[in-house]
Amino acid sequence: MSTYAQEIEKAAKLRNANGSSWDAINPESVARMRLQNKFQNGLDIAKYTADIMRKDMEAYDGDTSKYTQSLGCWHGFIGQQKMISIKKHFEGKTDRRYLYLSGWMVAALRSEFGPLPDQSMHEKTAVAGLIEELYTFLRQADARELGGLFRALDAAREAGDEAAAKAVIDQIDNHVTHVVPIIADIDAGFGNAEATYLLAKKMIEAGACCIQIENQVSDEKQCGHQDGKVTVPHEDFLAKIRAVRYAFLELGVDNGVIVARTDSLGAGLTKQIAVTNAPGDLGDQYNAFLDCEEVAAGDLANGDVIINREGKLLRPKRLASNLFQFRKGTGEARCVLDSVTSLQNGADLIWIETEKPHIGQIAGMMDEIRKQVPNAKLVYNNSPSFNWTLNFRQQVFDAWKEEGKDVSAYDRDNLMSAEYDSTELSAVADDKIRTFQADAAREAGIFHHLITLPTYHTAALSTDNLAKEYFGEKGMLGYVEGVQRKEIRQGIACVKHQNMAGSDMGDDHKEYFAGEAALKAAGKDNTMNQFG
Repeated sequence: MSTYAQEIEKAAKLRNANGSSWDAINPESVARMRLQNKFQNGLDIAKYTADIMRKDMEAYDGDTSKYTQSLGCWHGFIGQQKMISIKKHFEGKTDRRYLYLSGWMVAALRSEFGPLPDQSMHEKTAVAGLIEELYTFLRQADARELGGLFRALDAAREAGDEAAAKAVIDQIDNHVTHVVPIIADIDAGFGNAEATYLLAKKMIEAGACCIQIENQVSDEKQCGHQDGKVTVPHEDFLAKIRAVRYAFLELGVDNGVIVARTDSLGAGLTKQIAVTNAPGDLGDQYNAFLDCEEVAAGDLANGDVIINREGKLLRPKRLASNLFQFRKGTGEARCVLDSVTSLQNGADLIWIETEKPHIGQIAGMMDEIRKQVPNAKLVYNNSPSFNWTLNFRQQVFDAWKEEGKDVSAYDRDNLMSAEYDSTELSAVADDKIRTFQADAAREAGIFHHLITLPTYHTAALSTDNLAKEYFGEKGMLGYVEGVQRKEIRQGIACVKHQNMAGSDMGDDHKEYFAGEAALKAAGKDNTMNQFG
């Protein structure tokens, strides 16, 4: 990226080359507008952020404390506020902090059908649309922040303070963008491999450098934390992984990242019996997990489906839904096979959807995976579907009991109760929750930790608190005390909501276009000035 001075020089040369008709064009204004729009399109963003992810993956391989994190988004403003907050609280940096685009939240909050369950029933175009929206807001955050620096530069020059002006130019030249990688959920691909490829292209063109795809059937897809999940044979899933890779390569995003998610731990069903050509091939390995009974040729019933394995006739158990079930207790072994197969056939990262946050369980599977793929790295859902408090209190209870420690003061089935909040068990459990991400990154190969639906829950909680107080006895004080006063004292940028919506940038542009004749909104009578 060119420096501020270099951009001004380039714009001046261009203006001079176009003769007197361009005399009204101010090269410095051009430079400012160009710097406020660093990324020309989504592909620029995808290439830039893919490089970031690749560097972060390499850094994690050398030091597991350098894991990455993200929070789920359902609106561009939410994503923008996260990155503004991260820059504010972490020395102006965004290192190893991403955004996550959750298919669950697209379905629940972005569909024209209204709220929908996480079953791929929403418009698939909404996914790419949200990626584009997120990056529109992040780019606007860049423009707004730089606009403030440009106004500070003008003020320093007007005051004749050369040192201050030089310091501001240094900030401009070293500006850190709000644009970060987005891990984007494509569900099960919304159809066959061709449909997956077409949607992946739209997502990449919108800016996605990382696409997460799961091994469920696309027409029976369920939320990873609900029952009734149905997986597909490996070859079907690998075709979709390749479809995503081809989409990246066609668009020139050679460093694009693919996350292969397995739902096999909680998925006890399959819609298809895999094709197998030889004992021990991938299809045969998939079928080996089916719940079968041995039958004789004379015992076959009308419509029976039979597998011939090593000379034995096996009848898979078929349900009334025409689905086949796997043997109980095979979930972890299937997750390992799924993960190894995906990593050996084009995926860069894996995601194992679990039913609880338990480092031992995750590490056990990752140990098996790494026997075949030593540098395997995991993306892990720190899901709000888990009752984190109850899970970790029970883990501590069980560990203490095994150690022989007296746990008679606790009721294991009632550990969520507030009566335990001040106990030693609660303190130990909370500390394990606090260090869960660092511990799991070190012990279980988790490169990226994400929370899928945090802003869904925070919006609900904060709205409930505001409504209770505003419509109750506190009235307007409920808003002032619970929202605005906290915004002011915590330095939340959106307390100046006109500025956040772009009014100051609009004033800048009006001045560029019309000079002294510009009618600007940020004069002395703008009530936003009350916020300093």
